[in-house]
Amino acid sequence: MKHFTRISVLVAASAMLVLAGCATGGQQETAGQYIDDTTVTSRVKTAIYQDPMLKSAEISVETFKGRVQLSGFVSTRPSIDRAGVVAKGVKGVKDVTNDLKLK
Repeated sequence: MKHFTRISVLVAASAMLVLAGCATGGQQETAGQYIDDTTVTSRVKTAIYQDPMLKSAEISVETFKGRVQLSGFVSTRPSIDRAGVVAKGVKGVKDVTNDLKLK
């Protein structure tokens, strides 16, 4: 019986370690979140490219947990504002950080 108890404790401790290793912190994404963020990034890039005012702009899009960051260069101030509006209108976007600069 003593042997069985020791094995049970060992198995339980191992399971706890495995589960703790699967947890994510605030700076990590689960596989599902990564796929969702990739989808949001693609949607934002498509929306920006399809907008006639932004079509030729050099805009990079990164997404982390639904928060989109725009960076790069555009030729006019209204283009900076427009890119933010377009990005905010995309399904799945929770927030937009607009770090676009004028050329």
